[in-house]
Amino acid sequence: TEDEITLFEKEMKDFWPKLKSIYVSDQNTHALALRDSCKESIKVLTEKWSKKLKEGDLMIDKFHEYSNETLQQSQRISENQEHLTQIKSDLNKEEEQKKTLTDSIQELKQELMKKKEMVSSKNKVTKERLERLCKYKELFKERLGLEIRRIHNEQLQFIFRHIDHKDPDKPYMFTLSINEQGDYEVTSCTPPLDCIAELQLKVRETNKFSVFVANIRKAFTALSCK
Repeated sequence: TEDEITLFEKEMKDFWPKLKSIYVSDQNTHALALRDSCKESIKVLTEKWSKKLKEGDLMIDKFHEYSNETLQQSQRISENQEHLTQIKSDLNKEEEQKKTLTDSIQELKQELMKKKEMVSSKNKVTKERLERLCKYKELFKERLGLEIRRIHNEQLQFIFRHIDHKDPDKPYMFTLSINEQGDYEVTSCTPPLDCIAELQLKVRETNKFSVFVANIRKAFTALSCK
């Protein structure tokens, strides 16, 4: 009916503001809840990414630290390689010096061995000659009034007597040695004889020692007659 329609329209008019109020209220509540949820999500994300950024900064710092350590290690490796190269060079030089020294020592050993052989040979010759001279000792003493003495440095001293008729016991003497060349060498003569160098040269050429001694005695005798 018309009254009913009027009443319905009135009720609709009264209901619509209420519905609108309820809808708006629900919308506001939902928006606030959504806003709070968004804020919470943003807060969580902010904290999460803030933590990630800090971790990233730490990683960057660690990377820089690692890069510096790597650079330092590379420098140390380079320095060690240079030091190792120097050590190898020094070792090579030492090996060369060692080889040179070893060769020098070997040469010195060989030279020393040769010298020892030469000395041994000379000593042998000298010993043989001295032994021969000693064998003549008694013969010279008996026939020429000669006394032979062995003195320092493997030298032989020849002492003649019975030369000066006025003084038979007066000694006339000379000292003989074997030099490095293995030759006879008169080192002293008392009284001095002018012909001693000539007689020394002659015995080296002829190797006739008994003649050499006899000639010296003749020279002493001639000197005593002056």
